[in-house]
Amino acid sequence: MLELQALGVALTELPEAQVEVMGLEPALEQAVLEAQRMKSHEAKRRQLQYIGRLMRDVDAEPIRARLATLEGHSAQATARHRRLEALRERLLADDEALTEFASQYPGVDVQKLRSLIRQVRHDRDAGRPLRGYRELFRLLKTIESTGTLPG
Repeated sequence: MLELQALGVALTELPEAQVEVMGLEPALEQAVLEAQRMKSHEAKRRQLQYIGRLMRDVDAEPIRARLATLEGHSAQATARHRRLEALRERLLADDEALTEFASQYPGVDVQKLRSLIRQVRHDRDAGRPLRGYRELFRLLKTIESTGTLPG
């Protein structure tokens, strides 16, 4: 019973969009969404008990499996994002990093990357907004996904 209630708590910690795609029974989904909106600690505690009661009537295994998939996907996405941010910082800090990157992705237009890196460095040194900073990240993300530059 406590395990089902803990699973219900995990559901309430999900973003609303993910709760809606979990495929929960309508009453359970509604209870989870209501718990997310509650501000009062006591009201939320009672709502979590209610969610635990509703969980007794459903098969919890598919919910656990979908929750594990969501958490695994989020962890992978976060790791990829951090890896790309680190790569961007290395490229901005060291010209040799671009040479290494180009050897990993031989079909990449190195000149376009070099130009964008130079623009970001110049904007940073001049104290201007780093417009190319995000563009560089998006470009690296596309290159990693497809192996080539878009376009």
